[in-house]
Amino acid sequence: MVKNVQAKKAELTRLSNLTKGFIKENPVFVSLLGMCPALAVTMTLETSLGMGLLVIFVLTLSNIVISLIKKLVPPQVKIPVYIVVIATFVTIVGMLTQAFAPALFDSLGIFIPLIVVNCLILGRAESFASKNNVLDSTIDGVGMALGFTGALMLIGFSRELLATGAIAYGTYLPLPVSGSLLNLEFYVVNMAVFNGAAGGFIVIGLWLAFFNTIRLNQEKKQELERQRFIEQKKKEALERKRKKALESAGEPA
Repeated sequence: MVKNVQAKKAELTRLSNLTKGFIKENPVFVSLLGMCPALAVTMTLETSLGMGLLVIFVLTLSNIVISLIKKLVPPQVKIPVYIVVIATFVTIVGMLTQAFAPALFDSLGIFIPLIVVNCLILGRAESFASKNNVLDSTIDGVGMALGFTGALMLIGFSRELLATGAIAYGTYLPLPVSGSLLNLEFYVVNMAVFNGAAGGFIVIGLWLAFFNTIRLNQEKKQELERQRFIEQKKKEALERKRKKALESAGEPA
């Protein structure tokens, strides 16, 4: 029975680790990590997805390796070792991107090697992978990377749609077909500002406001539930005291 309860608790913990990066601890919209690529490479949905895929690869594999070697690394040099591990995977993913998706490689440019100093990847290595087993570290890496990718895609989709009125595909990623989606025929205003830094700040700010509203509403709901629970416990305690007082006085409760 105890083993079943522990196994169930472990499953719930792992599910939480997988999903926490989507909204509750989203790297971009909650923790404000990786803001440089979130601003610089999200001009289109495809470039956003491309960067997200690279981060998934690097974050997941670096979490696995760091979890495996955590006991072998002296505390004095753990950060340099983590950076070397991350840099190795960034080099691999950069070479693969250049070979199989040259358009994406050219579009992302310097932001591929800059994955090495992405606060999200180094932060997960230090705060989670270095303290947990391989399975949990893998789940955490995948979950946080998916949350990061989803945030980039939301920003990229919004910026591209507002700037052009359409969503292109097959331009940067090596897809078998190319074209565009949506193609809003009534969209006659070319808001090119969303292709630049100013548009990126505007879109990120709007999504930040949206996610923070959700988070604050959830926190308010949890606080109200907590207050109701406390009030209920106080009422129960007062009722027990009243019954004890009546019993002491020899009167029926």
